[in-house]
Amino acid sequence: MMMHPGLPAAWVETVLLAVLLLTAWVLRTPGYHAHSTPTISLANLPGMGSMVRAIVSQPWIQLALRLIMVGFFIMIIVSGLFGTPVPERNAATVLTWTLWWTGLIIAVYFTGSAWCAICPWDALATWLVRRRWWKRGNASSSMNLRVPKWMRSIWPALWMFVGLTWLELGVGITTNPYATALLAMLILVLTTASLAIFERKAFCRYFCSIGRTIGMYAELSPVAVRPVDYDICANCKTLECYHGTDEIEPCPTHLVMGRIKQNTYCTSCGACSQSCPYQNVAWRLRPTGTEAIRDVRPHWDAAWFILGLLSLTSFHGITMMPFWEQWVRSLAVVINDSGQLLTSFSIGMFVSMLVPVALYAGLIQIAYRIVGNSTEYKRLFSSLAITMLPLAFTYHIAHNLNHLLRESRGLSGVIFNPLGQGTLPLSVAETHFRHMNPLLSENVIFTLQAGLMLAGFWLAVRIMRSRITRLSADSLIQRMISIPVLFFLSSVTLFNLWLLMQPMIMRM
Repeated sequence: MMMHPGLPAAWVETVLLAVLLLTAWVLRTPGYHAHSTPTISLANLPGMGSMVRAIVSQPWIQLALRLIMVGFFIMIIVSGLFGTPVPERNAATVLTWTLWWTGLIIAVYFTGSAWCAICPWDALATWLVRRRWWKRGNASSSMNLRVPKWMRSIWPALWMFVGLTWLELGVGITTNPYATALLAMLILVLTTASLAIFERKAFCRYFCSIGRTIGMYAELSPVAVRPVDYDICANCKTLECYHGTDEIEPCPTHLVMGRIKQNTYCTSCGACSQSCPYQNVAWRLRPTGTEAIRDVRPHWDAAWFILGLLSLTSFHGITMMPFWEQWVRSLAVVINDSGQLLTSFSIGMFVSMLVPVALYAGLIQIAYRIVGNSTEYKRLFSSLAITMLPLAFTYHIAHNLNHLLRESRGLSGVIFNPLGQGTLPLSVAETHFRHMNPLLSENVIFTLQAGLMLAGFWLAVRIMRSRITRLSADSLIQRMISIPVLFFLSSVTLFNLWLLMQPMIMRM
């Protein structure tokens, strides 16, 4: 059993010292003074503005990228169903879990929600239901029913995320090419059925845990689809971005470009940029985390989704520790579990999710008592949950770096032989070579991981200060509220650092 080395103690001590200094600074100066932050539309950059406008307003580039993604998707399905069962030799498992799922989270920071624009599930579902490559489909192609009110939230996506995590880590589909292909086809069926039944793209907005994870993390990204000139949007009466045109679909997630403040539901699909008669939609650059600090509105369901992200990302790390399997087997003996250990795993997963939720809820109760009757508990819970998002995001990336940089060697061989015909499992020598020769040096990986953890805590602190300032103008109350929130943020950071310190079992 090969294991990735853990983060050296010197790096952990450096991050912890910085966390202590930041905590002391915040308690000394808890207030946050809002100030304007510079943003720039790529459409206004000299020398490339016209090219950017042309790219975002034309559908053929997006269509070409979608065709490429669908090609890889079909390769994954065929490889999983008919290829070798050896996971490290099969394109289904290598492309899905080692390359795509690990790389996607990292890519969100640089590209926002751009993945959703070329998502193969949505592309295939759209072509099957709308029967168009990119133009607006007939109204009769879907039943166009409204999503029931009780489903119009992120709760369905959260439960899907929990279910996918259970399948990934409990059932073990990450090392099962056949199961990976079946899961990919199941998501395609769900996407297609939703598009055929509900109006617009209900699956993308309410049900897709992948898209909602991207949407949440994209709130921290320095990239977003926004108006080039906000005054043009303010004076627009026709709202093609929302209603669409004769040829272009309306916004699939019911957004109006001139009023959009956060990336949560934007899929970067291009409908707004292609339908706008003024070519007034393009990519905009802004400082990291600006949206989460200033613009994100608190919502009860979003708060729980962020809690789910935080707990499940840490849970991924726990399950790859050497002691995890021993714990699960010991529990299985106590409860007389089956050989697959699914009940024992489910109990462990439930407890791992419950602990951070209970800790956060208890600390928010303390903050609620500090504030008094001026703010409802539910609003306080929702408002401060966004502080956890940077911790989940940066740990998610730090954890994924190990998989992406240490386990993706040999990718070219899988691409050229996706079914793994005539191959054997990795030998001990091959496994050792991959283990000892990551794509980047270990020192670079450790530096990136430590930097990510510190950046996540710093951004969480900035968001916390902004949120607390909105809750109370009294500096003493701000300082008192900061104490339980900082305790939670510091505890999560410390725990995630501890996880990164431990040797991690290689997945493939």
